[in-house]
Amino acid sequence: MQTTPATSLESVYRTLQPAPLETAEELQAFYQPAINETRGGDKMQRLRLRLNRAAGDGIPFKACVMGHRGVGKSTELSRLMGQVKDQFTPIRFSATTALDPGNFRPLDVVLLMMAEVAEHTAKPIAAGGAGHPPSEARLRDIWNWFASEEVTRKQAEEMTATLEAGVGAERESLWAQVIGLFAALRGEIKYASTRETLVVEYRITRLTSLIAVANKLLDECNQLLLAACGRQWLFVGEDFDKAGITTDRIEELFITYANIFQDLRAHLIFNLPIGLYYSDKAARLPFPSDCSFVIPDTPVYQQDHRANELGREALTKVLGARMTLDLFEPEQMIRLIVASGGNLRDLFALVNYAADTALLREGSQINAEDASAAIFNLRSDYERRLGQSPFDQADITYDNKAERLVEVYNGDTEAKIPDAVMYALLNARVVQEFNGKRWFGVHPLVVDILADQDRLHRNGAGEVVGGTV
Repeated sequence: MQTTPATSLESVYRTLQPAPLETAEELQAFYQPAINETRGGDKMQRLRLRLNRAAGDGIPFKACVMGHRGVGKSTELSRLMGQVKDQFTPIRFSATTALDPGNFRPLDVVLLMMAEVAEHTAKPIAAGGAGHPPSEARLRDIWNWFASEEVTRKQAEEMTATLEAGVGAERESLWAQVIGLFAALRGEIKYASTRETLVVEYRITRLTSLIAVANKLLDECNQLLLAACGRQWLFVGEDFDKAGITTDRIEELFITYANIFQDLRAHLIFNLPIGLYYSDKAARLPFPSDCSFVIPDTPVYQQDHRANELGREALTKVLGARMTLDLFEPEQMIRLIVASGGNLRDLFALVNYAADTALLREGSQINAEDASAAIFNLRSDYERRLGQSPFDQADITYDNKAERLVEVYNGDTEAKIPDAVMYALLNARVVQEFNGKRWFGVHPLVVDILADQDRLHRNGAGEVVGGTV
């Protein structure tokens, strides 16, 4: 990612990438604290306070971070990691790259965490590890847990035989065997759809004993890191809200087998789908309410449909850090900001689309037609979100949704009471919740859609208050 502002339309895509900010350089170049001032405060500061307490008390800290895709959850976690680096060393893993998104099982997450902490602990101190692997006793526990799985052991031995120098293990050592086991398990976890059902079912019956083995390993690896550099391990599980991960897999992990997170003796923060928070299953999550952090979008309107100037100014600063603002003709930037509904990913997508449209007509600035094309394109996506969804808890007609949207728009206090319709609208992000104060707004693009259907009134200029500009 380019970390200097784009000065031409040709380079806008280099800075307006949807990827989270991860490095100190990227955060320094692009992160804007003003965003948090508009959405209920800096949630990471509260999380940081809890983590620091846990570091001193020695009690495993467990929390979840939620929010619609594109609000900047991973960026906020990157910033948090930098703030607690004197107390914690993070182990970050992604559900979409380390697991099989559509087929992983809860036990796979435990095995992945065990492999990660063992291998990270074995890294040199200069590379963030403890300088040597776990003890023979812990390695023997891991190896013996798979004693009855002949196929798994054989695969592990084959992987061990192909290990190259530099893994920090003698070829014939137990550590090398466990490294081979982890390599075999990673392949199995990544391509879980090819795994035999009997293997999964057999392991699940032995989950309690695996948790016991995992906890001994976690305790020892934490002590090794503390002794080496005074820090503790912190697991950060991300992308569990990404497309492609089925509701069944998420609910099995965080609801059915919630005890996994309660029983593991590890500091951990997981990114959960906002849909679980907006459901009747939220009370069964393994994270207490005071350790569940929701990051909302940045409001572009106030409750009474007047412009939210603070929110718009914060989003202007975000764009200004990434591109020269004179690449917009007058008023076009604010149109795109409003159309984004305050979601950073949508904002970047809108500006990129408009910039490309301008380039195709050989323009040097984004004009009204370019912005309108981008807004129309995203509005079509929001129209699709209003239809039936596999994530809806019940069969909900569009008339039911439209009726509730109009009630929310008009500020009906009963409209925000959670039910299947409201959950569906919140999950689709056509209704937005702001500032942690449970006030709701209809997304500006959806306001346009409702006005086009004559469900909301347009003024004499053909505009509807609270829609796009």
